[in-house]
Amino acid sequence: MLAERGRRRVDARAAVGELEGGHRNAQLALDAMRRLKPDVALVDVSMPGTNGIELIKLMLAEEPRLIVLVVSMHDESLYALRALRAGAKGYVMKQQAMETVLDALRKVMAGGVYVSPQFSERLVFKAIQGSDSDLGTPVDKLSDRELEVLQLFGRGESTRAIADRLHLSVKTIETHRAHIKEKLGFKDAEAMVKFATEWTAAAET
Repeated sequence: MLAERGRRRVDARAAVGELEGGHRNAQLALDAMRRLKPDVALVDVSMPGTNGIELIKLMLAEEPRLIVLVVSMHDESLYALRALRAGAKGYVMKQQAMETVLDALRKVMAGGVYVSPQFSERLVFKAIQGSDSDLGTPVDKLSDRELEVLQLFGRGESTRAIADRLHLSVKTIETHRAHIKEKLGFKDAEAMVKFATEWTAAAET
């Protein structure tokens, strides 16, 4: 996070360097936000317990003026629109060049919104069509947590492993799995896992 609330000019490169250490769960991030009173927070989507999308909502509920930029390993087609809806001002993928991350940081700090040019074009196209369907992805019906669980199943993780990773109970993961099956129209867990594997492989390629 960037400390020193109210500082109008910040060295973006130094800021990114400071943030690379990060806070590995939502509670630590919230504690740091309350202590440091930053102007800007960089948030990842994946973290134990409360995920990054929910963390954005929690942060902005306490600090509505906070500028949030998501820097994530996940493809923007999966989470960018969800992040923007939660209140983030931009979304950039970790595998992009550092200069791209810096450009995104500078833009959101100047009051703008940052997504890649390709994703921006897709947003405009959907707006012209009058569609609000999360860019036509089949997982639009899933909640943020359900989408995260689907991805972890797609990576071959077991119910117990997912529960441990997310610091949730096995019963809660099983409930998410049942909701995923119902929302996506699968008759059994095997079909859902097959879809999850194929979908995750395509999304993370």
